[in-house]
Amino acid sequence: MSVFAVDPAILASAHHAADWPLASLFLHDEARYVWCLLVPRRAGAVEIADLAPDDQAQLMAEIVRLSHGLRGLDGVDKLNVGALGNMVPQLHVHVLGRRKGDPAWPGPVWGHSPAVRLDTAERDRRLALVRSF
Repeated sequence: MSVFAVDPAILASAHHAADWPLASLFLHDEARYVWCLLVPRRAGAVEIADLAPDDQAQLMAEIVRLSHGLRGLDGVDKLNVGALGNMVPQLHVHVLGRRKGDPAWPGPVWGHSPAVRLDTAERDRRLALVRSF
C-alpha cells in the first residue's frame, strides 16, 4: 500500500491553505489570478475515475465549495476548473477566478506565460481569504 504525499511540483508552486474532508487546498503562487488547487488525499490517484464513488462525489462538493468562494470575489467574471495532469500526474483540480482582460483572456492560463509570484503580504491575504471558504 502506498502512502499519500503531495507531489513536489505542487509544493514548489503552491501554498497549503487547508485540509478539507477529502482534499488538501492549495493557493497557487500566481499574482495575476486567484488560483487554487484541490489535491485529494488518496495515494496513487491520477484520474478522478481512480477515486471511489463516494470520494468522487466529495471531490465535486469541494470543487463547488471552492467555486462559490472564488465566484464571490470582486473582479471574478468566470471560473476555470480543470484536472489536466499533463505535467504533474498526481490527481489535482485547478479552480481559478478569471477576469475579462486578464493577461491570458480569453484563452487558457495553462502555459500562457511564466508565473508572477505573489509577494508575502498578498500571499497571506489570499491564504486567509481561501481559508474562509
